[in-house]
Amino acid sequence: MSLSYCRVGACALFLIAFGSRADTVADWADRTTEIATDGPNTIRTIALAQNAVYEAVNAITLRYPRDRVDLGPAKGASIDAAIAAASWTVLLHEAPLLKPQIEAAYDQALHSLPDNDARMRGVDVGVRAAGDVLAKHTDDLGNPEPYRPVTTPGMYVVTTFPLGVAFSQHRPWFLASASQLRPGPPPALNSATWARDYNETKTFGDANSTVRTAEQTEIARFWATALPDVHMGVVHSVAIAANREATRNARLYAAVTAALNDTEIAVFEAKYHFNFWRPITAIRNGDQDDNAATERDAGWLPFIVTPIQPEYPCAHCMIAATIATVIRIELGKDPVPPLSTISNTAPGVRRHWTRTEDLMQEVSNARIWDGVHYRNSAEVGMRMGEQVGTLVAKAYGLP
Repeated sequence: MSLSYCRVGACALFLIAFGSRADTVADWADRTTEIATDGPNTIRTIALAQNAVYEAVNAITLRYPRDRVDLGPAKGASIDAAIAAASWTVLLHEAPLLKPQIEAAYDQALHSLPDNDARMRGVDVGVRAAGDVLAKHTDDLGNPEPYRPVTTPGMYVVTTFPLGVAFSQHRPWFLASASQLRPGPPPALNSATWARDYNETKTFGDANSTVRTAEQTEIARFWATALPDVHMGVVHSVAIAANREATRNARLYAAVTAALNDTEIAVFEAKYHFNFWRPITAIRNGDQDDNAATERDAGWLPFIVTPIQPEYPCAHCMIAATIATVIRIELGKDPVPPLSTISNTAPGVRRHWTRTEDLMQEVSNARIWDGVHYRNSAEVGMRMGEQVGTLVAKAYGLP
């Protein structure tokens, strides 16, 4: 699942008046997600911005000394101005074509603050924090090898190329390599596990399934989205909980988005290493897998349009597990606040969870009910997400 899709109306949403929510960290995180969705490296851009915000805020509050970056004088600086300036600087660097919208939102944010020395100091801290983060990650993208279609000379192949190939070649922030967490292979096609997974997805993920319940269909539709706001909304629901503080929220967003950056790299590395077939391909070729328990359905269609990249492992599942793991570790002994988010593929619906485990399981089930993944792939994706989340949370000193 690539997270780099353009959302209609994102730029307009980015200009919603600031101050509508009490927490400026969460406010700017929402807007950064909205604007970054129109860029080529969505998750990386969000991670850059949120880490710049964290550096800036922590330089002012000094709440987490181990993570403090020396950005020069920060005493008396406006936290709100620093957050705005850090976000603005990264967004301009990463999405220069959207400069008018970014500038308008930044100007609106600054005009809501007193024009005084604190604002000026905050802007300076934010700009310097962004510059520091961008400098550290100058070489992340490298020079990815473009996708090369598999064919023999003169033989036609489908010319819609898969997505996410470049992500698998980016340099991770905390993983030792893109392949560090590469799982074992998917189930052998003549195995009982493969037959189980094949038939579950074939039955529950069919576009016209008579077995999938109305509730399961609603959940499947909710998680059909490929946009990052559905995932970041869960983080937002934590950030706006009672008794949260700006530096703590900044660190939470920094850790989550850095972990998502490495999750995206790791999952695409694994996908293109194994090149495992999607259900629509497997089920229409069920007579060719050397498994008597997988009956072919020549016209089978999934509930949603199949993503254009290999199936194994499940990216949605890994992303949900990454976020859930970082949140769980960050909260420590604190109770889990009500978790919730919305989705652009299920307008008007807000889903809620009281446990991080329930969120993870729902996403995994949804991708099977969508007809685009298998049970084993979902389980492997969740384990990988937990590994990334744990590793990155430790790097940020959570809880």
